Amino acid sequence: MLKLLRSALLLTAVCLPATAIAQDVTTMTPEEALPYLDAMTAEELLPLALKEGQVTVFSLSSRIARVEAAFEAAYPGIDLIGVDLSSVKQIARIKAEQDAGVFAVDVLYLADTPVVYSELLAQGRIHNYLPPRVAADIADELKSPLTAHRLSTKVLMYNEAAYPDGSPISNLWQLTTPDWRGKVLMVDPGQRGELLDLLTEISLHPDEMAAAYEKQFGSPIAVDSDLQGAGEQFIRDLFENDLILVANSDVLNESVGDKAATNPPVAFGTYSDRRDNEDEGWALQVANDVEPANGILFPAVLTLANKAPNPAAARLVIDFMFGDDSPTGGPGFAPFNVPGDYATRSTITDDPDSVPLAELNAWTINPAAIAAARGRIADLIITLQ
Repeated sequence: MLKLLRSALLLTAVCLPATAIAQDVTTMTPEEALPYLDAMTAEELLPLALKEGQVTVFSLSSRIARVEAAFEAAYPGIDLIGVDLSSVKQIARIKAEQDAGVFAVDVLYLADTPVVYSELLAQGRIHNYLPPRVAADIADELKSPLTAHRLSTKVLMYNEAAYPDGSPISNLWQLTTPDWRGKVLMVDPGQRGELLDLLTEISLHPDEMAAAYEKQFGSPIAVDSDLQGAGEQFIRDLFENDLILVANSDVLNESVGDKAATNPPVAFGTYSDRRDNEDEGWALQVANDVEPANGILFPAVLTLANKAPNPAAARLVIDFMFGDDSPTGGPGFAPFNVPGDYATRSTITDDPDSVPLAELNAWTINPAAIAAARGRIADLIITLQ
């Protein structure tokens, strides 16, 4: 790979930025050469990516299949190998492979940033890459420590066909009442880190959860002596009200969204799954007017794997996934320009069926705070299952 990188860089020196032309890249180590790739445009990366011929992307979203088709149409000669893996599985796999000396993946597209930052980025297993073309379009706080591609959600969802007048839930504490016993779903937080992040974020808002409790029940909350605040009490009460944990979002969406259902459950799910309503016969809708919040908003990040075997193609596919300069983002962003997903690029207009981001009643996660607290919440959940 080093010989290929050196020869490719030398042969395409005419395309290199001026700072790189002044260097003899053939004498560089791979680590020394890589910064020059970071500064290249897509046009400059393309000859190198064509020599590599392929790129492997782990993705938290099955929509990587659509990205694959669009990318290969835009760049014939580069095979995009898309692998649909949850963030939890990506983290485990990259750690296991790299510990075994295997460096087979190029790009990771994942969430669960509290774990990603501490277990991958801090250990040098991944690296940030910000395509120069889009740098001015993304807010500073979304560029570091990893660049966010979009903002996604885990929020309360309901069936708008069964409840045409709006969500049956206006306060999270309703989910702990007898009326909703066994009628609240969630993908197992042990399998999807974003759901553990959701529960942890709830625990980090004890005052707001206490105020919502008093508004719902008319009296101050009494928190169990072994718990820390009203958020943790909510988690316990929710599980003890027969919260149903399911294996994946397909099961969850079918259970909640079935248009023929007369008394469907509600669920903490992904707002953007509403995009499949027409194709699947669902009636999924976000419950936005919920106190104190309807869930969480979190970044989905695009990052380079350490020692990516195809470093030029890796950067090219990340650049592509950020979309073109049109208001929709074009083919590269099309799979993600749907209701409930929010582009980090200011040039891309959100889907008109989305609740405007400023009006979405979700807590934006604090990865550092969640990282510090999620172990305690994970332990609590184990005792409740």
